[in-house]
Amino acid sequence: MIYDKQDCCFERGGNRFRYRVGAIVIEDGEVLLATNAACGYYYSIGGGVHFGETSEQAVLRELKEETGADYEIDRLAFIHENLFSGDNSNALKGMMCHEISLYYLVKPRGSKDIKCESVSPDGKEYAEWVPIDILKQIKVFPEFYKDMLSDIPSGVTHVVTGIEKICK
Repeated sequence: MIYDKQDCCFERGGNRFRYRVGAIVIEDGEVLLATNAACGYYYSIGGGVHFGETSEQAVLRELKEETGADYEIDRLAFIHENLFSGDNSNALKGMMCHEISLYYLVKPRGSKDIKCESVSPDGKEYAEWVPIDILKQIKVFPEFYKDMLSDIPSGVTHVVTGIEKICK
């Protein structure tokens, strides 16, 4: 996978660590997700935090880059600690990966108008509004979106995934 050299990401001894942010944008019962022609699944709007950048600055920057729109942060909703191993289909093949993501709930704008001009390592990205009530039927990352976006807890929730696969 290609990451910006400014991202808080490093590799050491066949392992990869990444610090990223995600934006939870909800309008009219739909969540804004990204996808691209090559991947076959949906994923959160967001990306790597740059060195010297706060997580709040990073999520607002990523939102602007991926939607063309300005948003305002409501609050931090989730801290996601994801442990996984790279598979044969990507550049992380054989690597043990530890990713910490902060997911911010953003304030609705009252408009679904966006202009996605973002590019991922797999090509042009597309932002799409997806009904929250169908998330359990589609492939979406992070997977906890399937269960938690229909009733977002009022406080910050720490979600840990993948540890059962990595730490046996």
